[in-house]
Amino acid sequence: MNFSRLASRLRLPLGFVLGGLYVVFARPTRGGLIIGGVVALVGLLVRAWAAGHIIKNDRLATTGPYAHTRNPLYFGSFLIACGFAIAAHWALLAFVFAFWFLIYGPTIKRERDKILAMFPESYPAFEQNVPAFFPRVTPWRGGGEGASFSSALYLRHGEWRAALGYLGAMILLVLRLKGIV
Repeated sequence: MNFSRLASRLRLPLGFVLGGLYVVFARPTRGGLIIGGVVALVGLLVRAWAAGHIIKNDRLATTGPYAHTRNPLYFGSFLIACGFAIAAHWALLAFVFAFWFLIYGPTIKRERDKILAMFPESYPAFEQNVPAFFPRVTPWRGGGEGASFSSALYLRHGEWRAALGYLGAMILLVLRLKGIV
């Protein structure tokens, strides 16, 4: 098994293990919690926006957040992880960057190859104009008819669970900050 495949398989289990360790060891400060909470909220909103635009394996998503980055779901998750790292202690950002580089970098490459094989006519122009991870400021306008956000897609993709997770984590961090847990 190559590293890319291993990284793809490990990303969710490692995320849960690291999330559990985070809950046990997080010691938030008021300022860190505010800044981190806002950064994580932006990530949550990016993920929600992306979930309302993608129809996986059916068409190439190039509108909404996909006109800014080819991987807005991963970028949103990255912001969430950075936000919660800031909330616990800013030094954890180094760990988040390393985790993303080692685990998500190969995963993004594998998914790129899969999507290119599924959409060989349209993906090359998309790839040439839209960055893989960090978003471009202005949206790429060459990708399609401009499909609007669909709340039905958002719900079907279960992205509301991420919102519940965000709320739960923020409540836990506030309780931890106040010394209740």
